[in-house]
Amino acid sequence: MSWWYVYVLRSLVRDFIYVGSTNDLNRRSLQHDRGYVQSTKAYRPLELVAYVAVTTEARARTLEKYFKRGSGKAILKRRIIGD
Repeated sequence: MSWWYVYVLRSLVRDFIYVGSTNDLNRRSLQHDRGYVQSTKAYRPLELVAYVAVTTEARARTLEKYFKRGSGKAILKRRIIGD
């Protein structure tokens, strides 16, 4: 079985949280760390603070969108990353 991941990165130098999804968490983390991702390049260094594994890409994309908006963003900050 292959997994899809919804992950949360936090900048260590600025007030910035990034939510993304991928089927290869290690590869994607390296891309963020090396500055290959335009959305996070200016906020490095980053730390992985949480991730959720799901079985389908569709579910991962749905969760990613949820965590980027309104109540999902509030739940993410309050309950999952605790800030």
